[in-house]
Amino acid sequence: MNGGGTRRWGWGGGRAENLRTEAQAAKDAAAAAFYALDTAQREVRISVETISAVENSAAARRTVEEFAQLCTRIDHASHEYITAVDAHDLDRDDLDSGTASRARAELARAREDLDRVKAELDRFSQGLGTLLTQAENQLARVAPAVERARQGLLAASESLDRVRGSGLRADDHAARLAALSPELTKLNEGAGQHGVHETVRRADRVVREAGAIRSEVERLPETAAELDKRLSSLRTRAQALHTRAEQCEPVLSELRRRFSLACWEDLQQVPREAGESVRQAEERLREAREAREQQRWADTTALLSTTRALLDGTDEAVKAVTERLRRLDEVAADHTAEVERARFAVRDAQRLAMAGRSTPDPRHAGPLDSAVERVRRAVDSLTGRHPDYWHLLSELDAVRETAQRVVDQIRQDRAGGG
Repeated sequence: MNGGGTRRWGWGGGRAENLRTEAQAAKDAAAAAFYALDTAQREVRISVETISAVENSAAARRTVEEFAQLCTRIDHASHEYITAVDAHDLDRDDLDSGTASRARAELARAREDLDRVKAELDRFSQGLGTLLTQAENQLARVAPAVERARQGLLAASESLDRVRGSGLRADDHAARLAALSPELTKLNEGAGQHGVHETVRRADRVVREAGAIRSEVERLPETAAELDKRLSSLRTRAQALHTRAEQCEPVLSELRRRFSLACWEDLQQVPREAGESVRQAEERLREAREAREQQRWADTTALLSTTRALLDGTDEAVKAVTERLRRLDEVAADHTAEVERARFAVRDAQRLAMAGRSTPDPRHAGPLDSAVERVRRAVDSLTGRHPDYWHLLSELDAVRETAQRVVDQIRQDRAGGG
Protein backbone atom coordinates (compact mmCIF):
# COMPACT_ATOMS: atom_id res chain seq x y z
CA MET A 1 0.00 0.00 0.00
CA ASN A 2 1.17 3.56 -0.67
CA GLY A 3 -1.16 6.41 0.13
CA GLY A 4 -4.10 4.05 -0.02
CA GLY A 5 -3.64 3.34 -3.74
CA THR A 6 -3.07 0.09 -5.57
CA ARG A 7 -0.24 -1.13 -7.77
CA ARG A 8 0.52 -4.21 -9.79
CA TRP A 9 2.88 -6.69 -8.12
CA GLY A 10 5.13 -9.29 -9.40
CA TRP A 11 7.16 -8.05 -12.38
CA GLY A 12 9.59 -5.31 -11.68
CA GLY A 13 7.69 -2.26 -10.55
CA GLY A 14 8.30 0.92 -12.54
CA ARG A 15 10.32 -0.72 -15.31
CA ALA A 16 7.49 -3.13 -16.00
CA GLU A 17 5.03 -0.31 -16.23
CA ASN A 18 7.34 1.47 -18.66
CA LEU A 19 7.43 -1.59 -20.90
CA ARG A 20 3.63 -1.79 -20.84
CA THR A 21 3.45 1.92 -21.71
CA GLU A 22 5.94 1.54 -24.55
CA ALA A 23 4.00 -1.43 -25.92
CA GLN A 24 0.78 0.56 -25.75
CA ALA A 25 2.46 3.46 -27.54
CA ALA A 26 3.65 1.06 -30.25
CA LYS A 27 0.08 -0.24 -30.52
CA ASP A 28 -1.32 3.27 -30.85
CA ALA A 29 1.26 4.19 -33.48
CA ALA A 30 0.47 1.03 -35.47
CA ALA A 31 -3.25 1.77 -35.26
CA ALA A 32 -2.69 5.29 -36.56
CA ALA A 33 -0.61 3.91 -39.41
CA PHE A 34 -3.30 1.31 -40.14
CA TYR A 35 -6.09 3.87 -40.34
CA ALA A 36 -3.97 6.27 -42.41
CA LEU A 37 -3.23 3.47 -44.85
CA ASP A 38 -6.89 2.40 -44.99
CA THR A 39 -8.02 5.97 -45.69
CA ALA A 40 -5.40 6.46 -48.40
CA GLN A 41 -6.24 3.11 -50.00
CA ARG A 42 -9.93 4.01 -50.23
CA GLU A 43 -9.08 7.34 -51.87
CA VAL A 44 -6.71 5.74 -54.36
CA ARG A 45 -9.25 2.99 -55.09
CA ILE A 46 -11.77 5.66 -56.13
CA SER A 47 -9.18 7.17 -58.46
CA VAL A 48 -8.33 3.79 -60.00
CA GLU A 49 -12.00 2.92 -60.45
CA THR A 50 -12.50 6.29 -62.13
CA ILE A 51 -9.68 5.52 -64.55
CA SER A 52 -10.86 1.97 -65.26
CA ALA A 53 -14.42 3.20 -65.88
CA VAL A 54 -13.19 5.58 -68.54
CA GLU A 55 -9.99 4.25 -70.03
CA ASN A 56 -9.31 0.95 -71.72
CA SER A 57 -5.79 1.81 -72.80
CA ALA A 58 -2.72 -0.26 -72.02
CA ALA A 59 -1.65 2.34 -69.45
CA ALA A 60 -5.02 2.14 -67.71
CA ARG A 61 -4.96 -1.66 -67.65
CA ARG A 62 -1.41 -1.58 -66.29
CA THR A 63 -2.51 0.85 -63.57
CA VAL A 64 -5.34 -1.47 -62.50
CA GLU A 65 -2.94 -4.43 -62.37
CA GLU A 66 -0.36 -2.49 -60.35
CA PHE A 67 -3.01 -1.36 -57.90
CA ALA A 68 -4.22 -4.93 -57.46
CA GLN A 69 -0.67 -6.04 -56.64
CA LEU A 70 -0.28 -3.14 -54.25
CA CYS A 71 -3.56 -4.06 -52.55
CA THR A 72 -2.19 -7.56 -52.00
CA ARG A 73 0.81 -6.10 -50.15
CA ILE A 74 -1.51 -3.79 -48.20
CA ASP A 75 -3.69 -6.74 -47.22
CA HIS A 76 -0.61 -8.62 -46.04
CA ALA A 77 0.65 -5.71 -43.93
CA SER A 78 -2.83 -5.16 -42.50
CA HIS A 79 -3.14 -8.84 -41.64
CA GLU A 80 0.20 -8.78 -39.81
CA TYR A 81 -0.91 -5.72 -37.86
CA ILE A 82 -4.24 -7.27 -36.86
CA THR A 83 -2.49 -10.51 -35.89
CA ALA A 84 -0.05 -8.58 -33.67
CA VAL A 85 -2.86 -6.68 -31.99
CA ASP A 86 -4.93 -9.82 -31.40
CA ALA A 87 -1.92 -11.68 -30.03
CA HIS A 88 -1.31 -9.38 -27.04
CA ASP A 89 -3.70 -8.08 -24.41
CA LEU A 90 -1.77 -5.14 -22.98
CA ASP A 91 -4.39 -4.53 -20.28
CA ARG A 92 -3.84 -7.85 -18.51
CA ASP A 93 -2.80 -7.54 -14.86
CA ASP A 94 -0.40 -10.47 -15.23
CA LEU A 95 1.35 -9.10 -18.33
CA ASP A 96 5.01 -9.93 -17.89
CA SER A 97 7.92 -7.88 -19.16
CA GLY A 98 8.91 -10.41 -21.80
CA THR A 99 5.45 -10.45 -23.33
CA ALA A 100 5.30 -6.66 -23.24
CA SER A 101 8.67 -6.44 -24.99
CA ARG A 102 7.60 -8.89 -27.67
CA ALA A 103 4.35 -7.01 -28.16
CA ARG A 104 6.19 -3.73 -28.50
CA ALA A 105 8.60 -5.21 -31.06
CA GLU A 106 5.89 -6.93 -33.11
CA LEU A 107 3.66 -3.86 -33.14
CA ALA A 108 6.61 -1.67 -34.11
CA ARG A 109 7.39 -4.01 -37.03
CA ALA A 110 3.73 -3.97 -38.05
CA ARG A 111 3.74 -0.17 -38.02
CA GLU A 112 6.94 -0.08 -40.09
CA ASP A 113 5.37 -2.43 -42.65
CA LEU A 114 2.24 -0.29 -42.76
CA ASP A 115 4.30 2.88 -43.20
CA ARG A 116 6.38 1.24 -45.92
CA VAL A 117 3.37 0.10 -47.96
CA LYS A 118 1.73 3.48 -47.34
CA ALA A 119 4.78 5.12 -48.93
CA GLU A 120 4.39 2.79 -51.93
CA LEU A 121 0.73 3.75 -52.15
CA ASP A 122 1.59 7.45 -52.04
CA ARG A 123 4.10 7.07 -54.87
CA PHE A 124 1.55 5.10 -56.89
CA SER A 125 -1.09 7.79 -56.28
CA GLN A 126 1.26 10.54 -57.45
CA GLY A 127 1.80 8.64 -60.70
CA LEU A 128 -1.92 8.65 -61.51
CA GLY A 129 -1.96 12.35 -62.32
CA THR A 130 -2.32 12.40 -66.09
CA LEU A 131 -4.57 9.35 -66.36
CA LEU A 132 -6.79 10.60 -63.55
CA THR A 133 -7.13 14.06 -65.08
CA GLN A 134 -8.09 12.56 -68.41
CA ALA A 135 -10.60 10.25 -66.75
CA GLU A 136 -12.15 13.06 -64.72
CA ASN A 137 -12.49 15.15 -67.86
CA GLN A 138 -14.25 12.26 -69.53
CA LEU A 139 -16.49 11.71 -66.52
CA ALA A 140 -17.44 15.37 -66.66
CA ARG A 141 -19.19 14.58 -69.96
CA VAL A 142 -21.45 11.96 -68.41
CA ALA A 143 -23.79 14.06 -66.27
CA PRO A 144 -24.63 16.59 -69.04
CA ALA A 145 -25.11 13.78 -71.56
CA VAL A 146 -27.46 11.88 -69.25
CA GLU A 147 -29.36 15.06 -68.48
CA ARG A 148 -29.78 15.79 -72.19
CA ALA A 149 -31.18 12.29 -72.63
CA ARG A 150 -33.66 12.80 -69.78
CA GLN A 151 -34.77 16.14 -71.15
CA GLY A 152 -35.09 14.68 -74.65
CA LEU A 153 -37.33 11.89 -73.38
CA LEU A 154 -39.39 14.36 -71.36
CA ALA A 155 -39.86 16.66 -74.37
CA ALA A 156 -40.90 13.72 -76.56
CA SER A 157 -43.36 12.54 -73.92
CA GLU A 158 -44.90 16.01 -73.59
CA SER A 159 -45.26 16.32 -77.36
CA LEU A 160 -46.91 12.90 -77.45
CA ASP A 161 -49.40 13.97 -74.76
CA ARG A 162 -50.28 17.14 -76.67
CA VAL A 163 -50.87 15.30 -79.94
CA ARG A 164 -52.96 12.64 -78.24
CA GLY A 165 -55.00 15.41 -76.73
CA SER A 166 -55.88 16.54 -80.25
CA GLY A 167 -57.38 13.14 -81.07
CA LEU A 168 -54.39 11.49 -82.78
CA ARG A 169 -53.33 8.20 -81.17
CA ALA A 170 -49.68 8.04 -82.25
CA ASP A 171 -49.50 4.43 -81.04
CA ASP A 172 -46.33 3.62 -82.99
CA HIS A 173 -44.54 6.62 -81.55
CA ALA A 174 -45.71 5.77 -78.03
CA ALA A 175 -44.33 2.25 -78.43
CA ARG A 176 -40.98 3.56 -79.69
CA LEU A 177 -40.79 5.98 -76.78
CA ALA A 178 -41.60 3.21 -74.29
CA ALA A 179 -38.82 1.10 -75.81
CA LEU A 180 -36.31 3.75 -74.67
CA SER A 181 -37.19 3.28 -70.99
CA PRO A 182 -34.65 0.46 -70.44
CA GLU A 183 -31.99 2.73 -71.90
CA LEU A 184 -32.85 5.41 -69.34
CA THR A 185 -32.58 2.79 -66.59
CA LYS A 186 -29.06 1.93 -67.75
CA LEU A 187 -28.17 5.62 -67.87
CA ASN A 188 -29.34 6.01 -64.29
CA GLU A 189 -27.15 3.06 -63.25
CA GLY A 190 -24.21 5.23 -64.16
CA ALA A 191 -20.83 5.10 -65.82
CA GLY A 192 -19.38 3.05 -63.00
CA GLN A 193 -21.40 0.04 -64.14
CA HIS A 194 -21.48 0.59 -67.88
CA GLY A 195 -18.38 2.69 -68.59
CA VAL A 196 -18.10 6.31 -69.61
CA HIS A 197 -17.86 5.83 -73.36
CA GLU A 198 -20.81 3.43 -73.42
CA THR A 199 -22.88 5.71 -71.17
CA VAL A 200 -22.21 8.80 -73.30
CA ARG A 201 -22.87 6.81 -76.48
CA ARG A 202 -26.14 5.51 -75.04
CA ALA A 203 -27.16 9.00 -73.93
CA ASP A 204 -26.43 10.44 -77.36
CA ARG A 205 -28.49 7.68 -79.01
CA VAL A 206 -31.41 8.32 -76.66
CA VAL A 207 -31.21 12.04 -77.48
CA ARG A 208 -31.28 11.29 -81.22
CA GLU A 209 -34.11 8.77 -81.05
CA ALA A 210 -36.20 10.82 -78.65
CA GLY A 211 -35.66 13.87 -80.85
CA ALA A 212 -36.74 11.94 -83.93
CA ILE A 213 -39.87 10.70 -82.15
CA ARG A 214 -40.66 14.20 -80.96
CA SER A 215 -40.24 15.68 -84.45
CA GLU A 216 -42.43 13.00 -86.03
CA VAL A 217 -45.08 13.39 -83.34
CA GLU A 218 -45.16 17.15 -83.77
CA ARG A 219 -45.56 16.67 -87.52
CA LEU A 220 -48.42 14.21 -87.13
CA PRO A 221 -51.22 16.79 -87.59
CA GLU A 222 -49.49 18.03 -90.74
CA THR A 223 -48.86 14.45 -91.87
CA ALA A 224 -52.51 13.55 -91.38
CA ALA A 225 -53.62 16.56 -93.41
CA GLU A 226 -51.10 15.77 -96.15
CA LEU A 227 -52.23 12.15 -96.37
CA ASP A 228 -55.85 13.27 -96.59
CA LYS A 229 -54.88 15.54 -99.47
CA ARG A 230 -53.01 12.75 -101.23
CA LEU A 231 -55.94 10.40 -100.79
CA SER A 232 -58.27 12.89 -102.42
CA SER A 233 -55.83 13.70 -105.23
CA LEU A 234 -55.15 10.05 -106.07
CA ARG A 235 -58.84 9.23 -105.97
CA THR A 236 -59.50 11.95 -108.56
CA ARG A 237 -56.57 10.78 -110.67
CA ALA A 238 -57.76 7.16 -110.56
CA GLN A 239 -61.20 8.21 -111.77
CA ALA A 240 -59.69 10.24 -114.63
CA LEU A 241 -57.41 7.36 -115.64
CA HIS A 242 -60.34 4.97 -115.58
CA THR A 243 -62.01 7.14 -118.22
CA ARG A 244 -58.83 7.50 -120.26
CA ALA A 245 -58.19 3.74 -120.15
CA GLU A 246 -61.64 3.17 -121.62
CA GLN A 247 -60.69 5.48 -124.50
CA CYS A 248 -57.69 3.35 -125.46
CA GLU A 249 -59.77 0.87 -127.44
CA PRO A 250 -61.11 3.43 -129.93
CA VAL A 251 -57.55 4.70 -130.49
CA LEU A 252 -56.34 1.16 -131.06
CA SER A 253 -59.17 0.62 -133.54
CA GLU A 254 -57.93 3.63 -135.49
CA LEU A 255 -54.39 2.24 -135.45
CA ARG A 256 -55.58 -1.14 -136.69
CA ARG A 257 -57.60 0.42 -139.46
CA ARG A 258 -54.89 2.67 -140.86
CA PHE A 259 -51.54 1.05 -140.07
CA SER A 260 -49.84 -2.30 -140.40
CA LEU A 261 -49.79 -4.91 -137.63
CA ALA A 262 -46.20 -4.09 -136.64
CA CYS A 263 -47.26 -0.51 -135.84
CA TRP A 264 -49.66 -1.42 -133.04
CA GLU A 265 -49.30 -5.10 -132.14
CA ASP A 266 -47.31 -4.36 -128.97
CA LEU A 267 -50.13 -2.12 -127.68
CA GLN A 268 -52.99 -4.60 -127.92
CA GLN A 269 -52.94 -5.48 -124.23
CA VAL A 270 -52.92 -1.88 -123.01
CA PRO A 271 -56.72 -1.47 -122.53
CA ARG A 272 -57.00 -4.66 -120.49
CA GLU A 273 -53.84 -4.06 -118.49
CA ALA A 274 -54.71 -0.41 -117.89
CA GLY A 275 -58.14 -1.36 -116.63
CA GLU A 276 -56.62 -3.95 -114.27
CA SER A 277 -54.05 -1.47 -112.98
CA VAL A 278 -56.73 1.11 -112.28
CA ARG A 279 -58.77 -1.53 -110.45
CA GLN A 280 -55.73 -2.45 -108.32
CA ALA A 281 -55.04 1.23 -107.64
CA GLU A 282 -58.61 1.74 -106.47
CA GLU A 283 -58.29 -1.29 -104.18
CA ARG A 284 -55.06 0.10 -102.68
CA LEU A 285 -56.82 3.43 -102.19
CA ARG A 286 -59.59 1.71 -100.27
CA GLU A 287 -57.01 0.02 -98.05
CA ALA A 288 -55.21 3.35 -97.61
CA ARG A 289 -58.43 5.01 -96.46
CA GLU A 290 -58.92 2.25 -93.88
CA ALA A 291 -55.34 2.61 -92.68
CA ARG A 292 -55.81 6.38 -92.39
CA GLU A 293 -58.98 5.95 -90.33
CA GLN A 294 -57.06 3.59 -88.03
CA GLN A 295 -54.17 6.09 -87.91
CA ARG A 296 -51.67 3.58 -89.24
CA TRP A 297 -49.56 6.29 -90.81
CA ALA A 298 -46.73 4.15 -92.19
CA ASP A 299 -49.20 1.73 -93.81
CA THR A 300 -51.17 4.63 -95.26
CA THR A 301 -48.04 6.16 -96.76
CA ALA A 302 -46.91 2.82 -98.23
CA LEU A 303 -50.32 2.12 -99.77
CA LEU A 304 -50.49 5.58 -101.30
CA SER A 305 -47.01 5.10 -102.79
CA THR A 306 -48.15 1.78 -104.30
CA THR A 307 -51.27 3.48 -105.67
CA ARG A 308 -49.23 6.23 -107.24
CA ALA A 309 -46.86 3.75 -108.86
CA LEU A 310 -49.80 1.83 -110.36
CA LEU A 311 -51.35 5.03 -111.70
CA ASP A 312 -48.01 6.25 -113.07
CA GLY A 313 -47.56 2.99 -114.98
CA THR A 314 -51.11 3.15 -116.29
CA ASP A 315 -50.69 6.76 -117.31
CA GLU A 316 -47.56 5.93 -119.29
CA ALA A 317 -49.26 2.99 -121.02
CA VAL A 318 -52.32 5.04 -121.98
CA LYS A 319 -50.13 7.89 -123.19
CA ALA A 320 -48.15 5.42 -125.29
CA VAL A 321 -51.29 4.52 -127.25
CA THR A 322 -52.30 8.08 -128.06
CA GLU A 323 -48.71 9.13 -128.67
CA ARG A 324 -48.25 6.23 -131.07
CA LEU A 325 -51.19 7.37 -133.16
CA ARG A 326 -49.95 10.97 -133.14
CA ARG A 327 -46.45 10.08 -134.28
CA LEU A 328 -47.65 7.64 -136.92
CA ASP A 329 -50.05 10.27 -138.27
CA GLU A 330 -47.20 12.76 -138.57
CA VAL A 331 -44.72 10.40 -140.22
CA ALA A 332 -47.36 9.01 -142.58
CA ALA A 333 -48.15 12.52 -143.72
CA ASP A 334 -44.47 13.42 -144.22
CA HIS A 335 -41.60 11.32 -143.02
CA THR A 336 -38.87 13.65 -144.29
CA ALA A 337 -38.83 15.80 -141.13
CA GLU A 338 -38.09 12.81 -138.90
CA VAL A 339 -35.47 11.52 -141.30
CA GLU A 340 -33.74 14.90 -141.43
CA ARG A 341 -33.69 15.13 -137.64
CA ALA A 342 -31.83 11.84 -137.48
CA ARG A 343 -29.42 12.80 -140.30
CA PHE A 344 -28.72 16.16 -138.64
CA ALA A 345 -27.87 14.42 -135.34
CA VAL A 346 -25.41 12.15 -137.17
CA ARG A 347 -23.81 15.02 -139.11
CA ASP A 348 -23.45 17.06 -135.93
CA ALA A 349 -21.69 14.14 -134.23
CA GLN A 350 -19.43 13.68 -137.28
CA ARG A 351 -18.39 17.35 -137.17
CA LEU A 352 -17.51 17.03 -133.52
CA ALA A 353 -15.54 13.84 -134.20
CA MET A 354 -13.46 15.61 -136.88
CA ALA A 355 -12.83 18.79 -134.87
CA GLY A 356 -9.04 19.22 -134.63
CA ARG A 357 -8.34 15.94 -136.45
CA SER A 358 -7.42 14.96 -139.97
CA THR A 359 -8.96 11.50 -139.58
CA PRO A 360 -11.70 10.43 -137.18
CA ASP A 361 -11.16 8.05 -134.30
CA PRO A 362 -12.40 4.58 -135.40
CA ARG A 363 -14.33 4.32 -132.12
CA HIS A 364 -16.41 7.27 -133.28
CA ALA A 365 -16.39 6.81 -137.03
CA GLY A 366 -17.63 3.20 -136.96
CA PRO A 367 -20.90 3.80 -135.07
CA LEU A 368 -21.63 6.98 -137.07
CA ASP A 369 -21.05 5.32 -140.45
CA SER A 370 -23.36 2.49 -139.35
CA ALA A 371 -25.96 5.07 -138.31
CA VAL A 372 -25.90 6.67 -141.79
CA GLU A 373 -26.48 3.29 -143.38
CA ARG A 374 -29.24 2.52 -140.87
CA VAL A 375 -31.13 5.68 -141.87
CA ARG A 376 -30.90 4.74 -145.53
CA ARG A 377 -32.22 1.22 -144.92
CA ALA A 378 -35.06 2.51 -142.77
CA VAL A 379 -36.21 4.91 -145.50
CA ASP A 380 -35.92 2.21 -148.14
CA SER A 381 -38.12 -0.09 -146.02
CA LEU A 382 -41.19 2.15 -146.59
CA THR A 383 -42.85 -0.01 -149.19
CA GLY A 384 -46.27 -1.49 -149.78
CA ARG A 385 -49.78 -0.25 -149.21
CA HIS A 386 -49.26 0.01 -145.43
CA PRO A 387 -45.59 0.80 -144.81
CA ASP A 388 -44.17 -0.04 -141.40
CA TYR A 389 -43.87 3.54 -140.18
CA TRP A 390 -43.26 2.40 -136.61
CA HIS A 391 -40.14 0.54 -137.75
CA LEU A 392 -38.96 3.77 -139.39
CA LEU A 393 -39.56 5.78 -136.23
CA SER A 394 -37.88 3.16 -134.05
CA GLU A 395 -34.83 3.08 -136.28
CA LEU A 396 -34.57 6.88 -136.40
CA ASP A 397 -34.87 7.06 -132.60
CA ALA A 398 -32.08 4.49 -132.31
CA VAL A 399 -29.89 6.47 -134.73
CA ARG A 400 -30.30 9.66 -132.67
CA GLU A 401 -29.42 7.72 -129.51
CA THR A 402 -26.27 6.36 -131.20
CA ALA A 403 -25.22 9.85 -132.28
CA GLN A 404 -25.74 11.17 -128.74
CA ARG A 405 -23.66 8.34 -127.25
CA VAL A 406 -20.79 9.16 -129.60
CA VAL A 407 -21.01 12.86 -128.71
CA ASP A 408 -20.95 12.02 -124.99
CA GLN A 409 -17.98 9.72 -125.47
CA ILE A 410 -16.02 12.37 -127.41
CA ARG A 411 -16.65 14.98 -124.72
CA GLN A 412 -15.64 12.60 -121.94
CA ASP A 413 -12.43 11.67 -123.79
CA ARG A 414 -11.51 15.31 -124.32
CA ALA A 415 -12.37 16.30 -120.76
CA GLY A 416 -10.07 13.53 -119.56
CA GLY A 417 -7.28 14.48 -121.95
CA GLY A 418 -7.79 11.35 -124.03
